[in-house]
Amino acid sequence: MADDRTINYTKGRGSQVHPRNKFRKHEYVQEHFEALDEELYSDPKTEIYYEHPKKIINKVDSPDIGMDLSSNPYQGCEHGCIYCYARNTHPYWGFNAGLDFESRIVVKENAPELLEQEISKKNYCVTPIMLSGNTDCYQPLERKFELTRKMLDILWRYRHPVGIITKNSLITRDLDILKPMAENNLVSVTISITTLKEKLRRIMEPRTASAAKRLEIVRVLSENGIPVNVNIAPVIPFINSDEIPAIMKAVAGAGASNAMYTMVRLNGDVGIIFEDWVKKNFPDRAEKVLNQIKLAHGGKLNDSRFGTRMRGEGEMAESIRKLFKLSREKYLKGKKMSPLDCSRFRIPAAQKQLGLF
Repeated sequence: MADDRTINYTKGRGSQVHPRNKFRKHEYVQEHFEALDEELYSDPKTEIYYEHPKKIINKVDSPDIGMDLSSNPYQGCEHGCIYCYARNTHPYWGFNAGLDFESRIVVKENAPELLEQEISKKNYCVTPIMLSGNTDCYQPLERKFELTRKMLDILWRYRHPVGIITKNSLITRDLDILKPMAENNLVSVTISITTLKEKLRRIMEPRTASAAKRLEIVRVLSENGIPVNVNIAPVIPFINSDEIPAIMKAVAGAGASNAMYTMVRLNGDVGIIFEDWVKKNFPDRAEKVLNQIKLAHGGKLNDSRFGTRMRGEGEMAESIRKLFKLSREKYLKGKKMSPLDCSRFRIPAAQKQLGLF
């Protein structure tokens, strides 16, 4: 890992670039670094934008995701994970997929109200909703806005099943809701753990909880009867691919109910952002890393093919698959997640009364 990085490296942020937003006609650019450019390239402060969408539940068309519906109270994510596929959605909001994604966060203030409206409709067909299908529902701003907590409270009152994906310890704040939901088989949690190496985490996922903290989350949730799946994702050749056995051993010791993995894929602007990042942080192996990613995805950094995009193909992808399989067999043999229960769903009496008017 390079210690002598460029003078303009922004600490505390994942992306170091501002990819061009193809939807915008005008943009700020830096042709030569001078004092006038300093404000543009200093550590960007987080800015909050408020949005009031007309719907909050989204249909998931991808057959390899695992859930049919998702809901995201926030757009953009301060965690700043360099590989995040959700970066590609930020240009639709008028921002870029790089530093804007991490520092310009859209807060959907009416998310809880919309959620209740949508699941209480007469023609609503209950199926598990995935919180964080795009960006982390427990990212730092959740501490202030509590949108995720309010949404969970509604889902619990309606006995609606939900799956949660996060890498933030803030989830333990909501144990008072999650525990009774788990007792009724209405919730499962996926914790993403990409590396156990703190030095790597700080540059790859700069504003996330440490690996030690995430293992603690797994332990706390498991001890409270909440089923926890750990996602080793993404696996990046020659960056964290060698850590699979160690991560599997650690999560098994923490009480995980299951584990899975996905290969890194760098669609759209994420490829530009990641390539810049890997060359600045790992100049000694950057080309090797990029070439192996391409070999796993038909010669390209990006891959949108259902069925192969999550696992990849070729020798490197196959060796990773075998390593994961052996590690899972050793540390999590016989463990699995049970399907969530949709039969308990009900519309509370108070909401039914409101529907009369």
